[in-house]
Amino acid sequence: MDETLLGHLAALRRSLLRAAAGVAALLLPGFLAAPAATRALVRWAVPERLGALHYFAPLEAFRAQLHVGFVLALAAAWPWVCLQAWAFVRPGLREGEARALRRWIPLSTLLFLGGALFACAVVTPLAMAFAASFAEPGLAPVIGLGAFLHLAGSLALGFGVMAQTPLALALAARLGFATADGLRRARPYALVAILTLSALLTPPDVASQVLLALPTLLLYELGIRLAGPAEKRD
Repeated sequence: MDETLLGHLAALRRSLLRAAAGVAALLLPGFLAAPAATRALVRWAVPERLGALHYFAPLEAFRAQLHVGFVLALAAAWPWVCLQAWAFVRPGLREGEARALRRWIPLSTLLFLGGALFACAVVTPLAMAFAASFAEPGLAPVIGLGAFLHLAGSLALGFGVMAQTPLALALAARLGFATADGLRRARPYALVAILTLSALLTPPDVASQVLLALPTLLLYELGIRLAGPAEKRD
């Protein structure tokens, strides 16, 4: 195997391990903060007519707390994860490109947190209200804590990742990999990609996928607007 390829694979492995170590270091604080975050999310997002949430296995509540702790740890470690990605691609960039990419790490963090908060504050309550709309006298919902937190966590991660769309498109234009005109022509392909990613990043229900896909399409259009000025810079 080519030595250059081996070197790239080794560098990628180091970056991935450092990123994973950063998330792992924050797992304990995330786990300890998970109960308070869970209570706040339940109060905010679960309609009263759904009643109390339940758990159906002895360790389900514990696993759910681990899930929430991981989401909190990943959100807190996002700047470190972005920095490791920057360190991996840095050797292949010119000095100006490397500086531009590193300056946008804080913006990436804000977009990730903004997407995750939007999912928790707006999308999750809408999804739960939609679920509650099917309740009737002969049909009572019994929703598990694990299922609810899996929905909320998946939406938070999905929206956090997909919120990177305008930044990713602007960076692609800045680095010469794309143009605003090319992105406009690629709209049909982008639609298919967004729908596919929405299906992968959300639970297997159409409502969650649509709630993720529609804002991402708007973010794609924002990315096209940002790509124009970005590609003209030296």
